[in-house]
Amino acid sequence: MKVTPLDLRQAQFRTKLRGFDPDEVTPFLADAAYELEQALKEIDRLRQEAAKTEVVLDEFRERENALRNTLLTAQRLADQIKENAETESKTILREAETRADMILQKAQGRLTELDRDINEMRVRRRDVESSLENSIASLSYALDFMRTQDHQAERDEKLLLHRPKMDATTAQVPIARPA
Repeated sequence: MKVTPLDLRQAQFRTKLRGFDPDEVTPFLADAAYELEQALKEIDRLRQEAAKTEVVLDEFRERENALRNTLLTAQRLADQIKENAETESKTILREAETRADMILQKAQGRLTELDRDINEMRVRRRDVESSLENSIASLSYALDFMRTQDHQAERDEKLLLHRPKMDATTAQVPIARPA
């Protein structure tokens, strides 16, 4: 049976011989009713406070879950970003290596081409030098020949000058005159 403070205040007892003194029992019941009422109010206040605390605790639990989910999402995102960055850096590195290889191949090709051009120019130079030497030799030979011819012509002319002249009736040999 549940007893309320109001029950204690309104309680009425029969009197019997040798029973309790109503003047003592009534104030005691009033005090007990008051104390019970205070205890019930305190219980009510504590229940309300517990309910509010439970609401706040639920909010904190929700925030904790939200933070945990946010941290997990952030961690996944960071891992994904890191993975993407590594993949992208590997791709960039491969592309750079490919470009470097292509540049190196082009440079090697250009070097080969320049070596070939240099060798070709050396051959041309030798040909030109040889051609010039031949031309100089030919011109020198021609000059020597011309000088020899000039000397021969001068000798012939000197000889003709020292020979006696023949008459047209006596000899049929024509007289050569230098040109």
